[in-house]
This record gives sequence, structure tokens and C-alpha cells, in this order.
Amino acid sequence: MNFLPKVEEIILLSIWKLKDNAYGISIIEQVEKDTGIKWLSGSVYGVLSRLKKNGYIATARVEQSTEQSGRPRIYYTITKSGIGKLIFAQKTNQKIWVNVPDLEKAGKSTQ
Repeated sequence: MNFLPKVEEIILLSIWKLKDNAYGISIIEQVEKDTGIKWLSGSVYGVLSRLKKNGYIATARVEQSTEQSGRPRIYYTITKSGIGKLIFAQKTNQKIWVNVPDLEKAGKSTQ
């Protein structure tokens, strides 16, 4: 199985965490919360497009209510294939980090 690029893994995880509330802005906010890094919306939407093209996510367009004028909101859900990719990534990350100490603490002790 091919590895997911880390950015795709982060965005897929944010969609999984958001469940039925995964749309553009909420995904960006979740990714920023999880990483502590400010993300440009264009970079997130580019990854979402790639994830959809690869079959890891699906989209649903929802029209805004009359009190919420504006463009339709696109909601994202993870497909079975996307869940498979996340499971593989999780298991791989767990395996490669086995027996690795807290690197932040280890780095401070050598300085």
C-alpha cells in the first residue's frame, strides 16, 4: 500500500474528527488546531481536490438556508478507501515510533 503524504493524512484526520461538520472552513480550523500552524485555504482546498480525485473522500453540496445567503457549502466525508489509508497510516506510525524516547526531552539532555 502506498503511503499518504503527511498533509493528506492530517486533512483526512480532520475530516474524520469533524464527522458531519466537515466543510472547508471547519477543516482549515481543525487542521490549524491540530498542528498549531496557520494554513492557507488554497493549500487545503488543493489537497481536498487531490483526496477526492484519489477516491479517499466524497463531497456533498448543500444549499445555504435563506437566512444564510451565500454559496452552497461543500461537505466532505471519508470513503471506505480513505478509512483504509488512515488505518494503514496509523499502524505504520505506531510501528515506526516504537522504542523511540521523547525526542524533545532527549534533545534537551544532550545540549
